Amino acid sequence: MVKQNKFSIGIFDSGVGGTSIWREINALLPNENTIYLADSKNAPYGEKSKQDIINLSIKNTEFLLKLNCKIIVVACNTATTNAIDVLREKYNIPFIGIEPAIKPAALNTKSNTIGILATKGTLNSSLFEKTSKTINQKITIKEIVGKGLVELIENGKLDSKEMTALLSSYIIPLVKQNVDSLVLGCTHYPYLISQIRKIVGDKMQIIDSGEAVAKQTKAVLEKYQLINDKNKNSEHQFYINKDKKVLEMLISNNHKKLTIYEMDF
Repeated sequence: MVKQNKFSIGIFDSGVGGTSIWREINALLPNENTIYLADSKNAPYGEKSKQDIINLSIKNTEFLLKLNCKIIVVACNTATTNAIDVLREKYNIPFIGIEPAIKPAALNTKSNTIGILATKGTLNSSLFEKTSKTINQKITIKEIVGKGLVELIENGKLDSKEMTALLSSYIIPLVKQNVDSLVLGCTHYPYLISQIRKIVGDKMQIIDSGEAVAKQTKAVLEKYQLINDKNKNSEHQFYINKDKKVLEMLISNNHKKLTIYEMDF
């Protein structure tokens, strides 16, 4: 019988953005095998109904469970904030969620004004509302729906003029409103950090949740004695239901043993 600690970490997102989380997990846990599911065909989740998001999250979970994943990372803010409670109730496996890091932003702000760039699905969720209420009332939160950003990333237009114009329309008003901490509330958005820096310079601290998610993944694996610490040749499988070119572009500079499967699911 194969020990469960040799099984893979499962990760899913509404597309390729969650590879930003995969990178952090892989850096912290280099001996772990991973299986990444990119539901690019249905991206972005942020524009869908809560029930649609739950249904897609269940479908993704079932896919990863069939591949014997020992833990599942929901590398999507919208799926976490709308569906993770359902997943935890339905399946007997540890789940790691991700939500906008507004708490560290609130602790570090000097202007008492923080910005959050996220999808509509994340900002409208009950979990985000609950988290927001824990923030000091003296701190103002400026919410920006990043409509169109995920689609541009999924189409490989990271450094396009179109991206620069759209990002500027979202970010420049935040600068004018004295925002000094910007929370990236979507796992696609860390790939835009260099673009954002060109717009804001050093006027804002940019915060994402990747490192914290990796640390939480490690902590949960340790708690359940699922750490794979003897594996010297980790393998990483990626499944995508759309053209794989953008996914290849985002992970191509990684020297690990990678396999990409382009298939319909």
